[in-house]
Amino acid sequence: MEITVISAQGLKNTSSGPFSHRLRPFITITACPPGRDKKCQMYRTRVDDQGGVNPTWGDKFHVPIDTAFFHSRYSCIYLHLYTKRLITGRVQLGWCQVPVTDIGFPPEGSVQYLSYRIRARDGTRTPGVVNLAIRLTGFQQVAVLTDSRASDECKTVIGIPVTMISHTSICQ
Repeated sequence: MEITVISAQGLKNTSSGPFSHRLRPFITITACPPGRDKKCQMYRTRVDDQGGVNPTWGDKFHVPIDTAFFHSRYSCIYLHLYTKRLITGRVQLGWCQVPVTDIGFPPEGSVQYLSYRIRARDGTRTPGVVNLAIRLTGFQQVAVLTDSRASDECKTVIGIPVTMISHTSICQ
């Protein structure tokens, strides 16, 4: 699977006061749920020093996913948004999940553009949105389990022909 982290917008700087810091956001990606003991590859975008609350990356990652990932209706790609601070290191700004039901099995070589609302550390919604492009590579078409409970926090908001954009989802 090829995942391109395109951009984010509407991020909120959690730091305030006389020692407020500018945002230097970056995103980590993994296919393993947080807190699992299982060794799992984590991917990380570069830090955007210029974008502030509307960063852009365009970083592309080739994430190896086996077909078992697509057979579990609860599989997700996990994204965590951080800002890099000089003294305290990374500080989490939020997170989101890309459910397998949103990815599905589009035609080989087509790209899906997806947008997800970023959630705060406590799970509440934030005004921030992250934009991704996902393309499956090296897979054969198989049936994907669908269950409305698997993505009950997400809904499709735009439907454009698959040759351009497969669908865009916003997590509520």
